[in-house]
Formats: sequence, C-alpha cells, structure tokens
Amino acid sequence: MQTDEKHDVYEIVTNRIIELLEAGTVPWHQPWTDAGEPQNVITKIPYRGFNLLLLASLGYSRNLFLTYRQAKEMGAMIRKGEKPFPIVFWKWPEAKPDENGKKPVEKVRPILRYYQVWNIEQCEDIPEHLLPPPEMPNDPIEVCENIVLMMPKCPPITHVGKKAYYKPEEDVINIPKIKAFDSSEDYYATLFHELVHSTGHASRLHRKDSMKTLDIEAYSMEELVAEIGACFLASVAGLPEDAINQGAAYIDGWLNVLRDDKRFIVFASTQAQKAVDFILSRKTHAEAVSEEHISFQNH
Repeated sequence: MQTDEKHDVYEIVTNRIIELLEAGTVPWHQPWTDAGEPQNVITKIPYRGFNLLLLASLGYSRNLFLTYRQAKEMGAMIRKGEKPFPIVFWKWPEAKPDENGKKPVEKVRPILRYYQVWNIEQCEDIPEHLLPPPEMPNDPIEVCENIVLMMPKCPPITHVGKKAYYKPEEDVINIPKIKAFDSSEDYYATLFHELVHSTGHASRLHRKDSMKTLDIEAYSMEELVAEIGACFLASVAGLPEDAINQGAAYIDGWLNVLRDDKRFIVFASTQAQKAVDFILSRKTHAEAVSEEHISFQNH
C-alpha cells in the first residue's frame, strides 16, 4: 500500500483520466457488462467510485484485479514490464492526544491514499478456480425498469414534449416517450441521467450545489456527476456502449475542466457513486470502502 505523502494522489488520478481522454476514451462511458463489474479476484468485493471508473475503462476481457502480495501468495507472477493501476481510498489519521492526554477538539480530516493493482491478464499462473465467467443479465430492459421502480423516493416521471430534464423546484423528471428515442437503450440511458440529478434533492442526498443552476462550476460538477452515475447504472443494467454519446467536443470540454482542477474527477465520481448507491439501495460509499480496505489490511 502506498503511503508516501510526497505523492499527490489527486494529480495521479487526474493525469490518468486526462491520458484516457486525450486518447479519445471517456472513462465513465465504458460499460463492463462483457468483462464483468471490476472487482478483486480474491475478495470478490467490487471496486467503487473512481476505482470503478478507471478499471472499467481499461479494456480487459475480464475485470478481475489483484495486488502484488495477493499474486505472490497464490503462486502467480506479474509479467515483466506490466504497469499497475492506482486504487484510491481515504485514510483517517488518528487524533493524537495533547500534553494533558486529551484528544484535540478539532476535526480529523481524511487523507487520500492509493495502492496498486494489476489485471489478471497481466499475470501468469493464476489458479483457474479463481476465474469464473462473468454473469450477464437475461433481459437488460427489464433490469432498467426494475432500477426505476425500486428507487427509494423516486420522483414523479412525466412524458411531456421533446425535452429531458429534472426540475428540482418541483422535484419532477420529464422525459420524452420511449418511442421518441432511437432505441429503448437510449431512453433508459437518458432517464438514468435524470434520476441521478434527482438524488441531489433535499429529500434524498441533498447535494446543495446541484440546485445552483446559475453557478457554472457547480453546474459542470453536477452534470459530470449525472453523466458518471448514468453510466454506472447503464452498465449495471447491461446497456450497450453506444447508448451514451461520446462526442469530441464533450471530451475537449472535460479535458479543460480536469486540467484546471485536479480534485474535480475524484469528487465527482464519489458523488456519482453515492447517487447510484441511493438509487439501487446499496450500502453507502463509506461502508463499502471500509469493508474493502479491511479485506486488504494484510496485503
């Protein structure tokens, strides 16, 4: 596990995303249905937030990853010259007591850290029993319907006109009828985007900045949260990659944003994961991260 404070983890993360964007790949537009949801090959715990975002974009046929120590313990080898990928996590430092033996009153802030993993395709001699084939949903559209129906506190969804939007002041989603779209997949990809927006409402996750439509920076952040979250949901449902737009202008726009703020993508992917967790009634991001890194404490 990497603990060197001289490494700027935000910069490492942002540089990796910029590399992908410059190569024409939008990381949050890479479904992993064929390769399976990115997870650790030993613990089977899925990666989340930025980690899911990065690992799903790498193009491996099976999204199974492991640490150097895990490879060594199972008798596998990482091929010479293969480069690892960073897995980021928040580390909470212990509050040190003062000279009177009392812990300070001020809040202890988490520090962003990272460790490294490799894909199983970068390794040799991995036991076959650890490599199950990915499971595919039988009916992706039925899965989409279930996601919408099972969302807690789902806002009303109307089908008026030809515009898709979420109206926070009324807490209503509007989307054109499904027949107005080129495909059913396009309809659900758009609906997922608006569902993620709706999680910012005060009755749900209360992302205050999501309501500031006149603040350009807040608006850009909220749009990226909705884009990433929609792609997470589309991938869970098994929608094809071409259901989500990847225009060159869109790529250039995010390159400009990321170059200006190295913390942008980490924060956005974390908020997107929280939104998806809410929609799918999953554990909170903090609970899952705690579980994931407890499992890695000996690696």
